[in-house]
Amino acid sequence: MNKEMEELIVKSFFEKNVQERVLHELFTPKKRDHALNRLCHEYQRMLKGKYMIEIPPPNSDPDDIYELLIKNGAEKTCYSLSYSGKIDGKELPLREALEHAVGYGFPSIISGVSGEIAYFEAEQVYGSPPRYILKRPKIN
Repeated sequence: MNKEMEELIVKSFFEKNVQERVLHELFTPKKRDHALNRLCHEYQRMLKGKYMIEIPPPNSDPDDIYELLIKNGAEKTCYSLSYSGKIDGKELPLREALEHAVGYGFPSIISGVSGEIAYFEAEQVYGSPPRYILKRPKIN
């Protein structure tokens, strides 16, 4: 787990009024899953809507999402916050992270450029889960 990276993701993409709570939960091992659970049904309240760009269907191919992220400026390595223990709290190749997250059924945020662009997949309730690019202006 990289606290600095996770703090940057939270401060970039989460609403200000929940940032402190989410960071506390992420950094407390017994509560980490609470922070990720908040992204199941409350993601629209948790994430900054002005930075959310929905990926229209068909949107379930990790390779297509990879190309979309690269086209929008993502790097080929990423940092992941995810229900999937295989990628949570890890820096790894973007394509590999997407292969584990897309269609997993539970939330993931995969940061392609810290604080600027990320992929978010919500919990799958029925049909395809909501999938978004989180994109904000470059931080100087």
